[in-house]
Amino acid sequence: MDELTLNEAMDELSSAEEFLEYFGISFESSVVQVNRLHILQRFHNYIAKAGTLPEVEAARRVVYATLLQQAYQDFVKSDALTEKVFKVFHMHEPQTRFVPLSSITINKQNAA
Repeated sequence: MDELTLNEAMDELSSAEEFLEYFGISFESSVVQVNRLHILQRFHNYIAKAGTLPEVEAARRVVYATLLQQAYQDFVKSDALTEKVFKVFHMHEPQTRFVPLSSITINKQNAA
């Protein structure tokens, strides 16, 4: 992958381990195995928040490496449930409804 441009290499990478290795970030396999999708999503989110990225490839590579390192560290220090990267973690708990006992009736025709 050394002869590829940064964009070409990024298109070829598919796993969190490949991204971390490409950018030269040391990692614990146990952390990545449990949080790989969360790390990649957080990395994507950080890139999106970064705004305009440098046009010079070497500078953009440094930005990507920094953001990926930050995304990985988020899950070294925390866990997926706490970090809530995916929308499913932001969904509200089911609403509970109060039903007064006086509103509960028995249909005597069906009860017999």
